[in-house]
Amino acid sequence: MKILRKNKFFSAAVLIAVLTGASFAADQVKTKNGVVEGTGKQKSGVRMFKGIPYAAPPIGDLRWKPPQPANDWKGARDATKFAARCMQHPVFSDMVFRSDGLSEDCLYLNVWTSANKKGEKLPVLVYFYGGGFVAGDGSEPRYDGESLAAKGVVVVTMSYRLGVYGFFAHPELSKESPNRASGNYGLLDQSAALRWVNENIGAFGGDPKKITIGGESAGSFSVSAQMASPLSRNLISGAIGESGSVVSNKSGLRVVPLEEGEKKGVEFSKSVNANSLKELRALTTEQIQEATKTPWKWSFPMTIDGYFFNESPIKTYEEGRQAKVPLLVGWNSEESNWRAVLGNSEPTPENYEKVIKARFGDKATEVLTLYPGKTKEEIIQSANDLAGDQFIAYSTWKWADVHSRTSGAPVYRYYYAHPRPAMKNAKDNANTPKGAVHAAEIDYAFGNLATNDVFAWTDEDYKVSNVMENFFANFIKTGNPNGANLPEWKKLSTTEPIYFMRIDANSGSEIETQRARYLFLDKF
Repeated sequence: MKILRKNKFFSAAVLIAVLTGASFAADQVKTKNGVVEGTGKQKSGVRMFKGIPYAAPPIGDLRWKPPQPANDWKGARDATKFAARCMQHPVFSDMVFRSDGLSEDCLYLNVWTSANKKGEKLPVLVYFYGGGFVAGDGSEPRYDGESLAAKGVVVVTMSYRLGVYGFFAHPELSKESPNRASGNYGLLDQSAALRWVNENIGAFGGDPKKITIGGESAGSFSVSAQMASPLSRNLISGAIGESGSVVSNKSGLRVVPLEEGEKKGVEFSKSVNANSLKELRALTTEQIQEATKTPWKWSFPMTIDGYFFNESPIKTYEEGRQAKVPLLVGWNSEESNWRAVLGNSEPTPENYEKVIKARFGDKATEVLTLYPGKTKEEIIQSANDLAGDQFIAYSTWKWADVHSRTSGAPVYRYYYAHPRPAMKNAKDNANTPKGAVHAAEIDYAFGNLATNDVFAWTDEDYKVSNVMENFFANFIKTGNPNGANLPEWKKLSTTEPIYFMRIDANSGSEIETQRARYLFLDKF
């Protein structure tokens, strides 16, 4: 019997795995679709399996359809390199990819595991990347799972469809769907990956009954969405959200009625002179890329489609129908910059008051009380806070607040305040942000500072990373971030005093003093 891989005979270990169905034979694992051969055990004790298909390629007639089951294969599939990332444009300068190019054929996932034998049941983290639902990939070095996996966690990253490929809704798509739904394909990809993990992760030494989902920015929005969806909420045992949620239609990444999403789809169809769904699917990838080269113009909203979302996610959470699981959630100290409020105006009291009055009208006096601006320094801080709150902090606060009230599950809220050091090659360190900017915490949480050569990391940075990574590892294992040699993290309370964990050079629990800001934005 010959089993070939790249025109070479497989090892006896692979053959044994294929014939016996053993979960571990050296570096091979048998999934429901076939055997995968990953990278050998590292010094950390972790094995890596990259580029595993969790769904069929969404190409041809499957473009703009829910993900279909992955195809089976014979022999052992090479799982030593990342697959292609989903189609996107280069819109974020901080994104570095290890993926095998770009393709619409991109529904693959990656697994890091320290399990050594069949029958182990390690807790699992499935992590969704950020990027505004228009960019990003599970191959980014900052999401590398080796360090976290070495702490006894199976880490999974995955790719999901983005932009027009992932969130395009259209009346014809809704009509052809047995669910009368369209859009949300990226979210459906995530849900399909969760089902794949539930069915297959045991072969990698993971526990299918102990799956925590996590993500940052659009990935955090995704976590809150999966918790709300009837398709996913029963597959989840815990959740980690870093900066952002769908539990607010006041934020930029909105969830809209299906009809509104369909209108955006019709607008796009007209822009590419496609008069039917057949013509849309006949467009080449290159034609779609050219038509969407202004990504923010052609970003598409999540929709209340009656399938992934059967109601507004705000309603789901308010009425307690979300996944009732422990939640670790928070945001950063400088999610946005004061320029987002003042533009090119200088931070003077006169300019600040003028801008606030123009933006908030008769609410301006209350805003100036909550976000005061008497001096240049106070204006910059208040404008940073206001911009960050409106951008993403408020929706994250809302998620934590409502989940703590309606789920009966513990919520652990953090405020990440540790600024990154200056860039190694920075010519002017005066422009280094004084706070923790959006996405700054990712490398710290995954223990990946050493592989990021952009910043001049210090011992203090490694100290913060050690604390945050252990908080995450403990939470994934137990639903509680607390553990030995860590500051005590108190659960979020629905009554005063309300505690959160400030993560910084000297982390510790603090009492909430800014609740009035979020209650104001909740009304406004």
